[in-house]
Amino acid sequence: MQSIKRDGLRKLVDVCMLVLLLCLMSYQVTGEEKHEWTGILMTVTVIVHQILNRRWYAALFKGRYNAYRSLTTAVNLLLLASMLVTAFCGMSMSEYAVPFLYWARGLIFVRPTHLAMSHWSCVLMGLHLGLHIPLMLGRMKDKARTILTALGAVIAGIGLWLFLRNGMPNYLFFRVPFAFLDYEKAFWLVFLENALMLSTWVFLGAELAVLCMKRKKKPALILGSIAAAAVLGLVLNAAFPGDNDLDFDTAWTIPEAQPAETAYTPEPVLQNAAPAELNDGFVLIPAGRFGQSLTAIAKLAPDANMGDGLSVHYSGGSGLSANVTAWLEKNNIEHG
Repeated sequence: MQSIKRDGLRKLVDVCMLVLLLCLMSYQVTGEEKHEWTGILMTVTVIVHQILNRRWYAALFKGRYNAYRSLTTAVNLLLLASMLVTAFCGMSMSEYAVPFLYWARGLIFVRPTHLAMSHWSCVLMGLHLGLHIPLMLGRMKDKARTILTALGAVIAGIGLWLFLRNGMPNYLFFRVPFAFLDYEKAFWLVFLENALMLSTWVFLGAELAVLCMKRKKKPALILGSIAAAAVLGLVLNAAFPGDNDLDFDTAWTIPEAQPAETAYTPEPVLQNAAPAELNDGFVLIPAGRFGQSLTAIAKLAPDANMGDGLSVHYSGGSGLSANVTAWLEKNNIEHG
């Protein structure tokens, strides 16, 4: 009876983690304050999940490691690490939930790391779920499994299209310092898109699990289903690309050498607002509390060179001077 209750609690916690993750990836419709408190709830849920699965940690160095166990162990540990880093960076920028973490706000790596690790957490969560699906399904007739795989490949292909269309790879590999979000999109649509993008990695994890388990399904069929999903996603992306036409390879870097006559003119930017006049060709190096300002600036001046922003909360703390100096040097700006 005790074991049944524990299993039920595990499943409830897992479902909560999934729902919370999808909500966290829907920042543009939840807003900053709800996003922060959802993040705190997610952190608590992750901790509870670890406690409920403490026996898994105790068995890490016991028994034999086959392909499936090695893959699941690697994904689980990477997922935990990415979530912890995401939580730390998110709390470091918190204004509502944990504002007492004042000392970490000036760290220049916090914002881009939070952005990248949150998206890695989404990818790894999908793989984590997928790796457990074959075990949850148990024995299934071949015909039913084939239908389910075909349906999963179609959904995964659509998810991959949305993943590429929304520029997710740019976030994963630190290619952009902030997120481009559509604040006018309905909540249900944002939530659905996030679920579809997650399904891509769930499908990949499930197929890799079957491949590692060496079940009756032939490896060629497994790899073929993965390839089919990938082709569908790429074809859809080619036919219906996203409307974000920024050149991420050049738009976020400051040229190594600036013309002698180039002058850096400070331009005040209020939270959630952008300067009244912006022209392409400017070098934009934002500072302050960003809100939605960076997205607005990038849209107003898509051909401008934008450097890494320095997020300053309130007075900036005792480390403000050193952080500003490092920030200026990173953006190749001479300072006295």
